[in-house]
Amino acid sequence: MARFIALRAAWAIPVLFIVTFLTFWAVKSATDPVQSYLRVNTRATPEMVEVYKEKHGLIGSTPEQYFRWLGNFVTLEWGNSIKGNRPVWPDLKAAMVNSLILGITASIVGITIGLGIGIFSALRQYSKFDTAATGASFVGISMPPFVSAVLLQVFFAILITRWLGLDKPFLPVAGIYPPGQTTFDLGLRAKHMILPVTVVAIQIIAVYSRYMRASLLDVKGSDYMRTARAKGISERKVIMHHAMRNAMIPVVTVAAIDFGAIVGGLIITERIFEFHGTGDYLLTALGNGDFPQIMPLMFVIVSSVIIFNLLADVTYAWLDPRIRLG
Repeated sequence: MARFIALRAAWAIPVLFIVTFLTFWAVKSATDPVQSYLRVNTRATPEMVEVYKEKHGLIGSTPEQYFRWLGNFVTLEWGNSIKGNRPVWPDLKAAMVNSLILGITASIVGITIGLGIGIFSALRQYSKFDTAATGASFVGISMPPFVSAVLLQVFFAILITRWLGLDKPFLPVAGIYPPGQTTFDLGLRAKHMILPVTVVAIQIIAVYSRYMRASLLDVKGSDYMRTARAKGISERKVIMHHAMRNAMIPVVTVAAIDFGAIVGGLIITERIFEFHGTGDYLLTALGNGDFPQIMPLMFVIVSSVIIFNLLADVTYAWLDPRIRLG
């Protein structure tokens, strides 16, 4: 097992360098940091431009710039944003925390409910519950987040509020806190997260219920399951000790990709609900062509995806030891 993990980790390192270099090249080409700086600082002198280029490692060939930028990134010298001249790290940290809270909460809710529905549907195939769950999952997968978000906003901010005769929306539909709130309040934070979490969880539930149902049905019909039943093992033990372990393998693939992408934010949901996470942060930075803001986030996103895929490989090997022989 240790050898398997070491080999996977050894492959992850060059992949990280290659992908982040390509990302660096693409972002630099798309945003042109020097031109973005000149658009914001219209009175900048050539000397000021040279200082800016030196500070952000924008001198020399693209590989030289990349490794100079990477050295600054590793030593936490992330510089200031082009627009506003604010330190990059505090704003990025706040955005990442918001996205992680939203994404992890929605994932826990969605995966738990989705797996439960998928397992029950597979064990009660063609039942009324299975039929209803299958239909609902197709609706959930097909419905874009901006549609479900707007429908929930209309329902909870307008219809229910009107029916109950309230002076303010039944559930908040924008922001992380009410306007003017400056201190942490768990109750208010949770209340503002209900609708964004619901929007994200809808698709997670739909996806995981379908994956779990299909995977468990496939495993249930396999030869080793029939052999286990022939040995007189109870159906409950057959499902729990044999079927579930193998059925979880494809689900782990989806989970690894989802969790790895959480740090990248939930762009549509965050924009609609004005939830200031990394998705909203990235769109704003891209709109400003703000290279110093974009690259650290892109590196973190790429790293998280690679790390979680590595964790997925390790989980495969734990769930099915035969994978270690590959």
